[in-house]
Amino acid sequence: MTTDLDINAYLKRHENKDMLRFLTAGSVDDGKSTLIGRLLYDAKMIYEDQLQALKKDSKTHGTVDGEFDPALLTDGLKAEREQGITIDVAYRYFSTTKRSFIICDAPGHEQYTRNMATGASHCDLAIILIDAHNGVMPQTKRHSFICGLLGIKHLVVAVNKMDAVGYDEEVFLKIRNDYESFAAKLDVPDIHFIPISALKGDNIVDGGDNMPWSKSEPLLSYLENIQIASDRNLIDLRFPVQYVNRCRGFRGYCGSIASGVIRKGDNLTVLPSGQSAKIKSIVTFDGEHEEAFAPQAVTVTVDGELDISRGSMLSRPNNVPEVGSRFDANLVWMSEKPLHEHDRLLLKANTQTMPLTVDAIQYRFDINNLHRLDTDSLEVNDIGRIAITTHRPLIFDTFARNRRTGAFILIDPSSSATVAAGMILEQTRQTHFDKTSGMEPVSKNIFWEKTEVTPESREKLLGHRSATIWLTGLSGSGKSTIAKALESRLAVMGINAFVLDGDNVRHGLNRDLGFSAEDRTENIRRISEVAKLFNDAGMLVITSFISPFRADREEARQVIGDKFCEVFVKTDIAICMERDPKGLYRKAKDGKISNFTGIDSPYEEPVEPELALDTTTLSVEESVSAIITVLQNNHICR
Repeated sequence: MTTDLDINAYLKRHENKDMLRFLTAGSVDDGKSTLIGRLLYDAKMIYEDQLQALKKDSKTHGTVDGEFDPALLTDGLKAEREQGITIDVAYRYFSTTKRSFIICDAPGHEQYTRNMATGASHCDLAIILIDAHNGVMPQTKRHSFICGLLGIKHLVVAVNKMDAVGYDEEVFLKIRNDYESFAAKLDVPDIHFIPISALKGDNIVDGGDNMPWSKSEPLLSYLENIQIASDRNLIDLRFPVQYVNRCRGFRGYCGSIASGVIRKGDNLTVLPSGQSAKIKSIVTFDGEHEEAFAPQAVTVTVDGELDISRGSMLSRPNNVPEVGSRFDANLVWMSEKPLHEHDRLLLKANTQTMPLTVDAIQYRFDINNLHRLDTDSLEVNDIGRIAITTHRPLIFDTFARNRRTGAFILIDPSSSATVAAGMILEQTRQTHFDKTSGMEPVSKNIFWEKTEVTPESREKLLGHRSATIWLTGLSGSGKSTIAKALESRLAVMGINAFVLDGDNVRHGLNRDLGFSAEDRTENIRRISEVAKLFNDAGMLVITSFISPFRADREEARQVIGDKFCEVFVKTDIAICMERDPKGLYRKAKDGKISNFTGIDSPYEEPVEPELALDTTTLSVEESVSAIITVLQNNHICR
């Protein structure tokens, strides 16, 4: 009779087991889904009712003449079963007495390479399947290369369908030699070859008698025993702050440890500020702990009141990551829309999100031979090397040093779709654009000096909170008129407000900037920094700039913070051209002005502004009143 003690011992034993995440990848019809189904079936990891359902589906959708089709266990989508292919990444969990496993079954079709790259990014090992009939295919090489790029250190090359070639050893040896010739250029230290038959079960869980010449242990045995603990980075402490937890006097910094070990009493450095912190406590769901390690999710508290927020990172004083804005990276491009030089996207790495500009596309890889090909764009599923400038400093390591802090994704700011996965290679010190946009300070021995006058004191003194009203829209939309009228109305209300006008700042602060895409980005960067300083002084700032690019406005929002209020002055370009108060549209159409927004330079409308003003129907007074209502609703003024 089973006792509570037996159950508790069983649960405890399984709770402490190691976890292996592995990927199955390869070309179309190499048998990835069949392999996983067979693995789970032979390991007796399928429930009886599930098995009965699979046998029934095998008669309807199966590809083995109505016999049990293991592939249907992972091909769960209706479209997958109808077409007999894997479309999306399928995940399965199973466990043996030695180890727990998470399987990621990746699609084989080239058009779904993006799905495969997503699944591989979290795996410790990859099984590359090769059809014994077809040998090494282009997709086999593509998936192997991506696994190497994504830092997977262990590859199992499983030569499948050996039953279809009579279990011929010569076939296996030829495929192994072909793959080894290609793999010599991959950055993968451990490659192991196993001949198998997923359909018949040879060399999956048990060895079988059909390949006595094989010296490989069965696949499951290999997966159970491979050592991966040393692959984890427990040396470089990296703790990216995801959230600040404030409750009843408690202030903790929450996040998942990216790498390394953190201990109570540790002296750490906070980046990017460079402040020193001492760990006061480490809190988890189970209570306080003396130490924690990657990839645990924890909340830490520190001694003293420090400026630590989302995007900050804690590390050891003598082992800190890079802080910079320019770097080279390998990129797996996933979008149907090609990537070009000077494109603007959003970069997300750990808890940091920021705009970037693609400075250069240096080359793309020929997957068949890994040669580097010159190109000025990356098409869907291309893999290449690019140079990037972020619009504010990024905290990172090279990918070779740390997979967690050296990886990132790129996001299309207009659709919020993920368009690429990237791996940082090295920080670059120079670029074609020598302005200060996105650069870390040239001087290293500088520190942010805090004023002794608190924001609360300034609010009490001035009678209102600070904010930045960011007016954006085409030339002639009415931004400057609304800005000046708003400033006058706020002055009557006793509110200390000031207009930063686009033309005015170009007479002085930004007199060195033109109207190229790079100069426009730098113009907005400088203005956002000035607006932030005005906000720190307790003033309400009104900016009046075309600011045509979403990425630049998002950067301004990041710099200014929660005081940023985007107001879209929405006016049809035909009406703006009719108004043309400065005659600029006429000059642009005559070719006397280049890079003019709306003529030969685009305007990217805000997606979700705090307020949109249609000046074709609203008067100046109505527009001003609408803005003041927003300020009052947000308790900035009464």
